[in-house]
Amino acid sequence: MVSPELFKKAYMFYINNLQKLYFDSWMEYCLLRKAKKHKLQLKLHIAENHHKRTVLLSIVRIWDTWVKFRKQRRSLAAKRIQNVFNDAFMEKILKAWHAETQDSKKKREYFERLERGDMEDFRNFDSSPLREGEDDVSQLPPKAVLKIFSFVDLIDLARSAQVCRSWKIISQNSSLWSSIDFSSVRFLIQDKFVLNTLRKCRPYVIRLNFRNCSSLLLPTFKGIGECKNLQDLNLSECLNVNDEAMRIICEGCPALLYLNLSHTDITNVSLRIMSRYLLNLQYVSLAYSRKFTDKGLQYLGSGKGFHKLIYLDLSGCSQISVDGFKFLAAGCNSLQHLKINDMFTLTDNCFVALLDKCQHILSISLLGSPHLSDAAFKVLAQGRKLTKIRIEGNNRITDSSIKLISKSCPGLNHVYVADCQKITDSSLKAVSTLKNITVLNVADCIRISDPGVRQVLEGPSGTKIRELNLTNCVRVSDLSLLRIAQKCYSLNYLSLRYCENLTDSGIELLGNMASLISLDLSGTNITDQGLSALGTHGRIKELSLSECMGISDVGIQKFCQQSRDLEQLDLSHCLQVTNNTVKTVAFCCKLLTSVTITGCPKLTDISIQYLSGVCHYLHVLNFSGCIHLSDKSLKYLLKGCRQLRVLRMLYCKSITKAAALKVEPKLQKLEYNNDDPPIWFGYDRHGDLLNGISQLVDAEVTEENTSKLFSSADSL
Repeated sequence: MVSPELFKKAYMFYINNLQKLYFDSWMEYCLLRKAKKHKLQLKLHIAENHHKRTVLLSIVRIWDTWVKFRKQRRSLAAKRIQNVFNDAFMEKILKAWHAETQDSKKKREYFERLERGDMEDFRNFDSSPLREGEDDVSQLPPKAVLKIFSFVDLIDLARSAQVCRSWKIISQNSSLWSSIDFSSVRFLIQDKFVLNTLRKCRPYVIRLNFRNCSSLLLPTFKGIGECKNLQDLNLSECLNVNDEAMRIICEGCPALLYLNLSHTDITNVSLRIMSRYLLNLQYVSLAYSRKFTDKGLQYLGSGKGFHKLIYLDLSGCSQISVDGFKFLAAGCNSLQHLKINDMFTLTDNCFVALLDKCQHILSISLLGSPHLSDAAFKVLAQGRKLTKIRIEGNNRITDSSIKLISKSCPGLNHVYVADCQKITDSSLKAVSTLKNITVLNVADCIRISDPGVRQVLEGPSGTKIRELNLTNCVRVSDLSLLRIAQKCYSLNYLSLRYCENLTDSGIELLGNMASLISLDLSGTNITDQGLSALGTHGRIKELSLSECMGISDVGIQKFCQQSRDLEQLDLSHCLQVTNNTVKTVAFCCKLLTSVTITGCPKLTDISIQYLSGVCHYLHVLNFSGCIHLSDKSLKYLLKGCRQLRVLRMLYCKSITKAAALKVEPKLQKLEYNNDDPPIWFGYDRHGDLLNGISQLVDAEVTEENTSKLFSSADSL
């Protein structure tokens, strides 16, 4: 018999096999179910893609139908517009044809009368009676007529030829086209116009000015090269000037005497071409052209040209080294006038290398060359007959250099020594021995005082000085003004900016100087009393009162009533200036050409209305920081100031950019932004004075009222 243990094992075996069978069946079922699910998802994905393509196709069909419809509508509209245009164009053609026939009829009748002897020859425009087709200008003598037309710019000259036959004959005179200034109309002309003008005038054109004409192209340079008699050419700030353009010009214009290439991208190749072809060149400016090197100057020295050079401007060419100046001196030893401004790399070695062989220098300008010392100026003074010297921003030069130059160059007539901190009265004492000084500028030389000024004015040149600049000479007082009024009979220009020790007593003395034309009193303590006394003779044409807090409407009114020939006025940063001030200036000084009212927060649009309504000769206007001016001001200017050329309106928050862009084509230069005024203007964006400025103005107003009270009491 089978034992229980065997039954138990048989049972367990049967159970295990049954579980394995069930598990395998269950796994097979799960895999089958998973496969069906995956297959279903795949079918759904395919169906979804098919649906998307169907929808997209439907959308494309609808869009295609809409596009075809729009094209049909657009084509129909274009046909209608074209029909309207054709009708209007035909109407204009008929009107123009009618006008032309009428004009031809009048001309035919005119020439028939001319042939019958009813009129004199039209070209004889110096006869006295007024003839048909002419005006009063045409009746003037020919020389006077040509002189008048010589002041007309290029665009207006071309327009004047369309006025009448007489003006056309005058405007085509060769003397008017011998000197052409494209710079003044650079925003109004195109390259094609320039080329056509040059081709018509090339036989007799002598002078061409293309300064800052950045739109010039190669055909224009070819047109310049066809002007065989050209002697003076200005290509300053022309961006498209390159070596190829210079080759064309140099080969075609061998008679050039004056050439200005400042602020251009010429290289050594251009200098080599110039030295080969321009054999008669006498005046050259390479200022701020920094792409040529010492090698280019070597070409100048070794070539055929440049040996007759008498004027050279190398300002800002900081790439030139000692070797470059040696090459230049070797080939251009006839130099008489030299400008080397803004050369921070200029050292004594460079300067001495140039002076060793250039013994004929008459005038030299060294503005912004701080590294030159007394040793360089000692070499400059040796064996030369200087007539003009200009130095600025040099703290190494001392009185010994000025003494040596004054002793070695008795013919010196122009002395410009500005912002040289070591210059004292001893230098002016040395200058006082010179007999022909006409220009003396010691601006920002803070050690200059009354004794030094007195020595110069009492010297042999005291009565010959025409220009005197004492800007920021803080030690100068009324004693110097007394000497100026007594000795300077020929003085035309005087600058006393920021001379803090001057008072009305000294300024009143200047009112008796009949020769004084230009006066700068910016930053001084002048009040209405002194300003009123300045207008005694009424001959001052240029006056600057910037930052003069002591003046008011009363003083300006009295001055303007006496000085009706005033042409330039600067009232910038005079916070007390109001609309009444501008009204007085406008109605009393109708010949104004330049007005500066920067930083005057009390002015409104009515001020500009006053100026534009009366001052029709205004060329330059600056009202930056006048926060209450709006677009109306620009409308007034466009209507009344037709000759306006330069307009500055920075920090004018009420003037829109659209208005500024609208006025820009009418001007040669426009500066605009609508930012808030800077802190140093003394007021905020609403025109409210800042704390320190307001207290200062209040104190000055109180002082002025007190003085008026005492004066009225004295009169009682």
